[in-house]
Amino acid sequence: MARKRIADQNTVVAYLRVSTEEQAVSGAGLAAQRATIEAEARRRGWTIAGYYSDEGISGKAIANRPQLAQAIAAVESGEAGALVVAKLDRLSRSVADASNLLDRASRSGWRIFSADLAIDTTTPAGEAAASMMIVFSQLERRLISQRTKDALAVKRAQGVRLGRPSVLAAEVVARIVRERTEGRGLRVIAEGLTADGVPTARGKAKWSTSSVQSVLAGQDAAVLAQ
Repeated sequence: MARKRIADQNTVVAYLRVSTEEQAVSGAGLAAQRATIEAEARRRGWTIAGYYSDEGISGKAIANRPQLAQAIAAVESGEAGALVVAKLDRLSRSVADASNLLDRASRSGWRIFSADLAIDTTTPAGEAAASMMIVFSQLERRLISQRTKDALAVKRAQGVRLGRPSVLAAEVVARIVRERTEGRGLRVIAEGLTADGVPTARGKAKWSTSSVQSVLAGQDAAVLAQ
């Protein structure tokens, strides 16, 4: 039996995402994203059926975002006709992941709408524009990463010690660096360490996003990230 679609295509769900690093950046916070989406909804006469927010999670991997999964389930079940984001990179900064999501939306008959660019993926032009923006978003992220690595390499060559020495076991630091490199968000990494009973650098049982970030900023992590 075909999935029952809703009659009112003006009903939407909103998806918001922010990494820990972005929370302090003007215009990147959840409140700013929500305000942008609400303004677009008023302008277009949409009804927002629900908000889904992933906090402290990287935009590289869609698979690690539980709230995005729920938002997608909402549109695919017929609760709404579109998934709306304030900026396209809130969905993904990975070309492969974003392309798969755009294709999934097209096959299932629901829309993805980006408020900052007024991109509607139900049209061929909108889908092409979305794909191009995701390509450039990934390019920007990789260029920033490369410039950072180059700058750190110069400092290390000059004998500059980077960050604080870690008091954690080497395998714990390596785990954190590996999971971050794989695209896991700080909150996901922290919850995994807590669940596995790994103590923090201060001997606490519960990890926070800030404690994970401190490890990543340390010199041991910098060496492993080379």
